Amino acid sequence: MQQERNLHNLIKNMCVCTAIVATAIPFGAAIAAEEVNLYSYRQPFLINQFLNEFSAQTGIKVNIVHAKKGMLEKLKAEGRNTPADAILTVDISRLSALANAELLQPVSSQILNNNIPKQYRHPDGLWFGLTLRARVVYAHKNRVKKGELVTYHDLTKPRFKGRVCTRSGKHPYNLSLLAAVVDGQGEKAAEAWARGLKSNLARKPKGNDRSQVKAIKEGLCDVSLGNTYYMGKMATNKKNPEQKEWASAVRLLFPKLGEKGTHVNISGAAMTRYAKNKANAKKLLEFLSDDAAQKMYAEQNFEYPVKSGVAWSPMVQSWGSFFPSDVNLETIAKHRSTATKIMDRVNFDG
Repeated sequence: MQQERNLHNLIKNMCVCTAIVATAIPFGAAIAAEEVNLYSYRQPFLINQFLNEFSAQTGIKVNIVHAKKGMLEKLKAEGRNTPADAILTVDISRLSALANAELLQPVSSQILNNNIPKQYRHPDGLWFGLTLRARVVYAHKNRVKKGELVTYHDLTKPRFKGRVCTRSGKHPYNLSLLAAVVDGQGEKAAEAWARGLKSNLARKPKGNDRSQVKAIKEGLCDVSLGNTYYMGKMATNKKNPEQKEWASAVRLLFPKLGEKGTHVNISGAAMTRYAKNKANAKKLLEFLSDDAAQKMYAEQNFEYPVKSGVAWSPMVQSWGSFFPSDVNLETIAKHRSTATKIMDRVNFDG
């Protein structure tokens, strides 16, 4: 009898343990679900600081997959099986391409609408700008006189013959600028501008934005097109200190585009079409649009916050103030194919 009672108690205890384990599994799964999977063009060292802050505030873990290129193709190949909930990228052309490929889904959020001006977000909420970078002119401090260059059109004037350097006309940064010219002045005027710019080049387009500033320092040209944040990257470059000398040779000019302000582009984020963690992805986007993240994100890459009232970093402030164009970037993105055709017709890189 005693053996039977012992066996009965053993079985009873095993049942209790099993019940505890069974209830623990869904609880553990609930904790694991508090995560968001982010595909990012921005390198982890640039974004880890504010993503860690997001996790600290919300308890949501951010899993990052970094890729320098091919994100659109990756999302297409993965389809419904993609683990990505959100994507972080740069340049309106990339965001627009993701939207056109139907790889994004709209996000309805009053927080995002309040924090991000309408010209820096998709009209249907498919993507949201997070930081601004202006496409400006780097000018030699001594060889370019004050007031000599006020508009982008000035780059095509005879006085700049043989004095302009730039990277490839087919690069997304230059295509976005040309697309803005198409939007503001029409295709015919945009082609004339591209031809005029090419005729003033000091050399065949090559290299990146920084190498154009190097060319200015070396006397090969006097002005170049470049994104603003490269000034900060060069001026603080400890790994390649010679870039500090390049930066010290130039100043930034913020040309106007017709009646519009200076052409700007964005870094931005969006929720993927097949996001599994929608609520967490939305929280991440909202966090990135608010004061703390805006300040951290912009300072990491010497960019401008999109949210009004967030202070610029001291480095960015030192470049001076400017008036960014208020044209919706989605409108500019629609002219990208026209801009590409213009660059082909004028044989800009040839």
